[in-house]
Amino acid sequence: MSSFSALGVPETLAAALTAQGITAPFPIQTATLPDTLAGRDVLGRGRTGSGKTLAFSLPMVARLAASTGARRPARPRGLVLAPTRELATQIAATLEPLARAERLSLTTVFGGVSQNRQVSALNGGIDILVACPGRLEDLIKQRLVSLEGVEITVLDEADHMADLGFLPGVKRLMDQTPKNGQRMLFSATLDNGVDQIVKRYLHNPLTHSVDSAESPVAKMTHHVLAVSDAESKRLVINELASGTGRRVLFTRTKHQAKKLAKALTATGIPAVDLHGNLSQPARERNLEAFSSGSVKVLVATDIAARGIHVDHIELVVHVDPPAEHKAYLHRSGRTARAGEGGDVVTVMLPEQAGDVRTLTRLAKITVQPQQVRPGSALVARLVGEVAPHVQPAPVAAAEPGRRGGAPSRDGAEGGPSRRRGGRGRSGGSGQGGGQQGAGSGSGGQGGARGRGRGPSAAPQRSATGGSRPVHSTATPGSGSTGRGGAVAMSMSPSSGRRRSR
Repeated sequence: MSSFSALGVPETLAAALTAQGITAPFPIQTATLPDTLAGRDVLGRGRTGSGKTLAFSLPMVARLAASTGARRPARPRGLVLAPTRELATQIAATLEPLARAERLSLTTVFGGVSQNRQVSALNGGIDILVACPGRLEDLIKQRLVSLEGVEITVLDEADHMADLGFLPGVKRLMDQTPKNGQRMLFSATLDNGVDQIVKRYLHNPLTHSVDSAESPVAKMTHHVLAVSDAESKRLVINELASGTGRRVLFTRTKHQAKKLAKALTATGIPAVDLHGNLSQPARERNLEAFSSGSVKVLVATDIAARGIHVDHIELVVHVDPPAEHKAYLHRSGRTARAGEGGDVVTVMLPEQAGDVRTLTRLAKITVQPQQVRPGSALVARLVGEVAPHVQPAPVAAAEPGRRGGAPSRDGAEGGPSRRRGGRGRSGGSGQGGGQQGAGSGSGGQGGARGRGRGPSAAPQRSATGGSRPVHSTATPGSGSTGRGGAVAMSMSPSSGRRRSR
């Protein structure tokens, strides 16, 4: 097995990784580090959770530390562009211990919060800037920051930036960076204009592909639970949320996420929500509560589908099936990360059978829907209770139902025109460690009335990284998943599920 030092990582940084419990590189890191450390432009393709964050963080810190460039106010030397504030915060959390080891400074810039602290940090002189395109363009237009001194630029989750309509802004920002700088682009896919970014800004790039967003994770077990009506669905969702491990429940709309988190909390299942209507402090409080383990259930819109990571999420539940298969794969990717197993459950009403069938086919998932009802032994077994295995009857084929509204694009850090989110209540708060390449953020209203801070847990490290917040304008939290029941005809053996806590 290769080591970071063998790949050319400086001993100072290898020691910083070892202190976090990270000793063996992931495939994407093994593939890209020799080239990126040598200054080559690289195109890295791989799903979220594959270790991309550390793959670009290590060469950025190593090369800037060895550079003769001087730190100057409002003139970053390293730039990382990310599509959402949650992802920007988690990237900063992964970078921070590495930058600290080489005595480099770091800050984050994104919308949804006052720019005053961000400007103050920039004026103090920073080496690395992690930013979302909209706020960074705002600051540049105000002449509060310049990209003229950028030596290394990273575009992370480029396909997600394309999905959110950020590529024009990304091009304007890239045009302001020196053409002779090193550039790295990491993306799960190259569609929606990402290939044009590669051709325009990367110079003779080396391409390294580990796996794409289109390839299912072998240790992820998929289930489709068919319920007869809305009331049965409500009760089954409650059962799925009632286990002991972390789980993430995805809804289509912000209103549904808020309502479900409040309803679960009212029934004695503490839950917090994460969506675009929440203020940044509310997002941080809720995600920290989930990351620390003081709350085991996160109810989220697609804001949490990419770039947010929390260790040991055992179950993802699609309360509302997503509108398209890429969203299904990205939502599901909150579990089965860093080599662990996990379960993914889609709860399906009769009128949704056609849409779910199309969704799973496009996602290349083979799964037979199974009929369940509240109190089903199968649901209890998947929640983790002791119950005999009962094979439920397969669901009869149904006519395709009408698809719901398009998924919300909330959670993305927008351009110059942005709406302020509402304030949410938090069920508690704590600090959790993420994994390498993980996303981080925070989220909002969970029905819990208390505002008290929960116990702060020591960060857990794994081969996927993630650390404490950077000394900047944001406090990272960390991503998600949980455990619940679902129907089984799985893509992978059930042994992939982790039962012990």
